[in-house]
Amino acid sequence: MSETSPRLRAELEGIPTYKPGKPAAADGPVAYKLSSNENPYPPLPGVMESALAAAGSFNRYPDMACTGLMNEIADRFGVPVSHVATGTGSVGVAQQLVQATCGPGDEVIYAWRSFEAYPIIAQVSGATSVKVPLTADEVHDLDAMAEAVTDRTRLIFVCNPNNPTGTVVRRAELERFLDRVPSDVLVVLDEAYIEFIRDVEVPNGIEIYRERPNVAVLRTFSKAYGLAGLRVGFAIAHEPVAAALRKTAVPFGVSQVAQDAAVASLRAEDELMGRVGSLVSERTRVVETLRAQGWTVPETQANFVWLRLGERTADFAAACEKAGVVVRPFPGEGTRATIGETEANDVFLQTAQAFRKEL
Repeated sequence: MSETSPRLRAELEGIPTYKPGKPAAADGPVAYKLSSNENPYPPLPGVMESALAAAGSFNRYPDMACTGLMNEIADRFGVPVSHVATGTGSVGVAQQLVQATCGPGDEVIYAWRSFEAYPIIAQVSGATSVKVPLTADEVHDLDAMAEAVTDRTRLIFVCNPNNPTGTVVRRAELERFLDRVPSDVLVVLDEAYIEFIRDVEVPNGIEIYRERPNVAVLRTFSKAYGLAGLRVGFAIAHEPVAAALRKTAVPFGVSQVAQDAAVASLRAEDELMGRVGSLVSERTRVVETLRAQGWTVPETQANFVWLRLGERTADFAAACEKAGVVVRPFPGEGTRATIGETEANDVFLQTAQAFRKEL
């Protein structure tokens, strides 16, 4: 019998592995998980009831077209239903976007550091990643990103607010950037954290998309809406792009439980914004306290804060875990901490203060 292994795609060699936020230990001192940017609140009113009702039909396939959810999204955001596409979280839709636009040798541009799934989904499709460093203020360098465009560029991700730094791109600079990008290059505004933005100069990507056929907007129900465990996200894009996304979607990928829960979540907007407001207030408190302790904290418009710790990153993450909170370290770069329950934030701040005194 031959010893030869099955031939796999060379593009998969050396592919980076997505590192999920470390869970809180079930049997140790860790009590709070601030590593995955999850919403600490329980499901919104009506969501659990909708999910439980859908669970009674587990023996049936979900609506592959996500008809109810697609119509709800179209109505909520004032767009044609043909401009909507759904997927397994915004990261699932992002992968569909790369599959729809890129093949071997094509280029995907994004800031770095940014969402760690970007290099993975680019490499899976055989595309080449073009990473453009953030500015000294931890913000997208849009001028450098525009200059990085070549005739092989097919897709550009703009993560706004940026994960993991929380920084934003404002309207004037974004419009200038889009004016420089060729019209046949798709620009994806990844707005997973848009509900937490309070800077009035940051545009709603859907407003931008309406006037620009080469702009697509990514949204998710995982963060503000608190449906991280159900895996449902969506894109709003002009019809050719949205149609391509529906072609590249995994059949029956979004469960009926997720679809019905997402619809119920969209209908609980008042409660949602109240919860988001509470998290934004906590964010302000956390940032102000960290700065008073002497930390340099970028202006965050997301539900997390970023501390650039360099070589002390692992030590800080270990100190947090020992104190009772898990954060998300990016070795050699920095630490991202989600804004969670007040008690969790207090433990994080106490740890940060003690660690700061040791620097």
